[in-house]
Amino acid sequence: MAHHPSTALLTDMYELTMIDAALKSGTAHRASVFEVFARRLPGGRRYGVVAGTGRVLEAIRDFRFSEEEITYLAQTAIVGEQTLEWLSTYRFTGNIYGYTEGECYFPYSPILTVTGTFAEACILETVILSILNHDSAVATAASRMTAAAHGRPCIEFGARRTHESAAVHAARAAVIAGFAATSDVEAGRRYGLTIAGTSAHSFTLVHDDEQHAFAAQIATMGPGTTLLVDTYDIPTGVERAVAAARAAGGELGAIRIDSGDLIAQAFTTRKQLDELGATSTKITVTSDLDEYAIAALGAAPVDVYGVGTQLVTGSGQPTAQMVYKLVAREGVDGHMHEVAKASQNKSSIGGLKVAGRVRDARGHAAQELIVSAQSFEEGLAYLEHSGARPLQAKLVEAGVINEQFLGTHAIAPAAARHEISRAELPYDGWRLSAGEPAVPTKMVDIFTGDD
Repeated sequence: MAHHPSTALLTDMYELTMIDAALKSGTAHRASVFEVFARRLPGGRRYGVVAGTGRVLEAIRDFRFSEEEITYLAQTAIVGEQTLEWLSTYRFTGNIYGYTEGECYFPYSPILTVTGTFAEACILETVILSILNHDSAVATAASRMTAAAHGRPCIEFGARRTHESAAVHAARAAVIAGFAATSDVEAGRRYGLTIAGTSAHSFTLVHDDEQHAFAAQIATMGPGTTLLVDTYDIPTGVERAVAAARAAGGELGAIRIDSGDLIAQAFTTRKQLDELGATSTKITVTSDLDEYAIAALGAAPVDVYGVGTQLVTGSGQPTAQMVYKLVAREGVDGHMHEVAKASQNKSSIGGLKVAGRVRDARGHAAQELIVSAQSFEEGLAYLEHSGARPLQAKLVEAGVINEQFLGTHAIAPAAARHEISRAELPYDGWRLSAGEPAVPTKMVDIFTGDD
């Protein structure tokens, strides 16, 4: 069995101090319902994309306090002996329901619902939010980019622009949202992603001239490779690249342009390639691309987009601004009660929620129907009666993780799900400009009978 490092200390200190106090007050074992949601979509975006759920499940699987973690907590005196003893046998034993990866979401969508005792669910807050906020921010940016690309492949090149671990997870999120490949080799290994890449300007510069650099690359990678042609003069580079491939007995696969006016250069380069008879040679562009630059290149004869910085930083919105809130808990009467925050601008809505998407006669998403219910099954029955497509899956049942949502085999279904979910959006949802969410949310409370 593979050893996985513990994720238990990937947590804020107050999760531990709350449990310490709750064990003393007698509330730690109250049945509770926590919910992950976003009050708004960052940057006035029309939709968000859920990503990171599979990684959340891995983190919960590995959330164990070994002797090493317990020793550290004892040394720092963060919590008392009773809490250390409780932590030493910690296993999540509750249920988790969540939007499946790749699904679009909107304000107040119940992206993840965690039910269990207060203590066992509370302690997972930080690691859950850490993963979902990062991965969903990247996936949302990636989806806007692949939408703007209109079927032209996008490749993730952002590893050098972010933390080395974040780069691996960003690649995973990008592929879920439609990217075709990543340059990050560890992401390829860990998640079974297609990896791509050939050479940088340094490779051209280390050779005595461009011809020798192109010949050396083709000698190892074949004429179907992609040659970087803007180290010196682009038209000369294009001519040499085509000639080098032909000298090796083939047609050049692609050229890459990494600087200058990409739109103008795409047109002039395509014309030059066609005049040279290299009609099958493709054009790849890189250089600070975001969804707006990709959209602007839509009319240009570009074949592939390589995206780095803007992708891994969420294209200006590096977090999805999701929160994790207690929405229901057991009272002294033994019954479940809705609870909610009433703070100004930070309110939450009580109750365990079940979500579905109502579609219009044309099959477009028309409403996010969110039902506060006593149980997941009760909410599902309401959605079925309303003709709404359920959005959540049972991810964990009585502490047992649904393996279908873990590992490399979960990524292709998530990417397919995203394609369907995004295609379902009304036309306004695809617009890159800031605006209202593409789909309005309706809340129904059958927990108490309110609308």
